[in-house]
Amino acid sequence: MAGFTENGFENRVTQLFGIRYPIIQAGMIWASGWKLASAVSNAGGLGIIGAGSMYPEVLREHIQKCKQATDKPFAVNVPLLYPDIDQHIAIIIEEKVPIVFTSAGNPKTWTAKLQAEGIIVAHVVSSAKFAKKCQDAGVDAVVAEGFEAGGHNGREETTTLCLIPAVRQAITIPLIAAGGIATGRAMYAMMVLGAEGVQMGSRFVATPEASSSTAFKEAVVAANEGDTIVTLKKLTPVRLIKNEFYQAVQEAENRGASNEELETLLGRARAKQGMFEGDLTGGELEIGQVSSIINDIKPAGEVVGEVWREFVKAFHVPFEIL
Repeated sequence: MAGFTENGFENRVTQLFGIRYPIIQAGMIWASGWKLASAVSNAGGLGIIGAGSMYPEVLREHIQKCKQATDKPFAVNVPLLYPDIDQHIAIIIEEKVPIVFTSAGNPKTWTAKLQAEGIIVAHVVSSAKFAKKCQDAGVDAVVAEGFEAGGHNGREETTTLCLIPAVRQAITIPLIAAGGIATGRAMYAMMVLGAEGVQMGSRFVATPEASSSTAFKEAVVAANEGDTIVTLKKLTPVRLIKNEFYQAVQEAENRGASNEELETLLGRARAKQGMFEGDLTGGELEIGQVSSIINDIKPAGEVVGEVWREFVKAFHVPFEIL
């Protein structure tokens, strides 16, 4: 049975990860280093180091610094399509990381090996079909991410509101909702729909601890409704803030550019250029639709506390029967 305790909330997600609140920080490229992960974990959530933008030895350094900064559980997110995946996995095992979130690939590839080392494995999906495949592959939990999310996105274009009930029907293992979540009220809504925790990315980008550039954080805070859009659907769909780079992509797609042309336009390190180096015109600026209601940059611990308090308030609001 799920419910409130003196220390927070207890359900299958908090028990699985050993955390106080079922609030998880997404493992985002160029934003999720050890400072952000440790701050979220210290506040009672689950912080995640985003390995997608790290060379193997850089990942090791972030894991070691995270261990020094928190005695609470934390995780590493590993996009399975990235190079050096074997080295990333080896370092995660050597450093005894307790939890791994995998994404962008087949969960069968590494789940059994990680679990054999005592590591808890969650996998990120964008459809009920792939959630079922994850359960069949033996993962410990599923993150179901709706189309509102920033960064790389699902081809199904299923929104979180539709996705979570569908995934809940398809699987019996713990379910974490992601995509368009930045408040305690949204967290409450996801729990009503069948999720047992939430993963938030965009809200944690707008924190001092996020490793992304100040210029990018300010662009996130300044974003209004309609300022993000999913593009590059011929390659890998990705939600971006509209800027000159996005306009160039749109022009190329509108004239029927080939995949090779789009890959050339994207080039190398375009996301680093935008999110880490702060090039707001020529860089790739990945963020979710929920950026339109993020209005300030505040410490990650304050974000966790604010979301938790709003969730508790929403949970206890009495409803009249009409």
